Amino acid sequence: MSSDDDSPGPGDQRESGPAPSDADVFAERLFSATLGAIDVLAVYVGDRLGWYRALADGGPLTSTGLAERTGTHERYAREWLEQQAASGILVAEDPGAAPAVGADPATVGRERLYALPAAHAEVLADTSSLAYLAPLARFVGAIGPQLPHLLDAYRTGGGVSWEQLGDDAREAQADVNRPWFERELAPALAGVPEVHDVLSRPGARVVDVGCGFGWSTLALARAYPDAVVHGVDVDRPSVAAARAAAEEAGLADRVTFHLADAAELGLVEPAGRPFDAAFAFECVHDMPRPVAVLDAVRRAVRPDGVVVVMDEAVGEEFTAPADDVDRVMYGYSLFVCLPDGLSSPPSVGTGTVMRPATLRRYAREAGFADVEVLPVEDFAFFRFYRLVP
Repeated sequence: MSSDDDSPGPGDQRESGPAPSDADVFAERLFSATLGAIDVLAVYVGDRLGWYRALADGGPLTSTGLAERTGTHERYAREWLEQQAASGILVAEDPGAAPAVGADPATVGRERLYALPAAHAEVLADTSSLAYLAPLARFVGAIGPQLPHLLDAYRTGGGVSWEQLGDDAREAQADVNRPWFERELAPALAGVPEVHDVLSRPGARVVDVGCGFGWSTLALARAYPDAVVHGVDVDRPSVAAARAAAEEAGLADRVTFHLADAAELGLVEPAGRPFDAAFAFECVHDMPRPVAVLDAVRRAVRPDGVVVVMDEAVGEEFTAPADDVDRVMYGYSLFVCLPDGLSSPPSVGTGTVMRPATLRRYAREAGFADVEVLPVEDFAFFRFYRLVP
């Protein structure tokens, strides 16, 4: 190295400023999170107003074209398009053009166009894709109006129910899981012989507790055409949506949806007609009294049948800091699942972060011998369990 070489050597700090303080680092994290929150809220707007769908189906579009296609106001559409392009979600194909017709006399005839990249369209507008995540923004939309009620619940120990959270929450839950049930549930169960063989029995009778909009119920019926399937849920709008979906799918002849408490499965079907298989997809952690439900399920299923629970694939133990799965599940738990569970006292207050040991305890209290994890891999953020009689 020559003597006039100004390149910094090892340990030379002349070009670097002071290290950021811990407060600066955390402030940057919170600022980044705020940007993310703005993006999520903007995704909610684009999803609910049909703007992403219009761009996916007919883009690229100007703000005038987007407003006309969706029956919305051009000035708001323009601001949203600019925000989305500024955030890198959309592409402004001609940034130098006028933002709208008549906005700049010097650029008459050149109104700015916006495009939704194909990869982003899959996440935001393709309801059949496993990458479809636009419904997550609806959860945020559902939480917003309930924040005063949530604060009151946190003070008093009360709750906020799914009914209060409304259509944004129930539709988000159904829509984000639907592609996984429709595309992946059949192959997942086919790879577990002790489950597949039971479902393949001629005339197998299956119950899906906490079925919601029924996408898991209908997926079971499609995968096992000889089976008769019952869905059970306590939410009236969800059961109505499930019944409509069964009619549209042409499966209403062997799929029946019941508005009922799963703890009273004996009332769903006449005594003496047990089920061959029972499923509980992503719902046990929401139940205020899960032991009562699991006990009813155990009694409703034949001794040689099978009981399967699918719930969140959270860590075996609490860790801090945690991985992203635990972090997002704690988010759901704070604002959706725990308040819902506590809205129907008496409640055990499980919350979304139901670890395997907790489910094992509930199962044993309900009369099951044990719980085993089934070999189902890469099924979203879920883990499959078999409850051993």
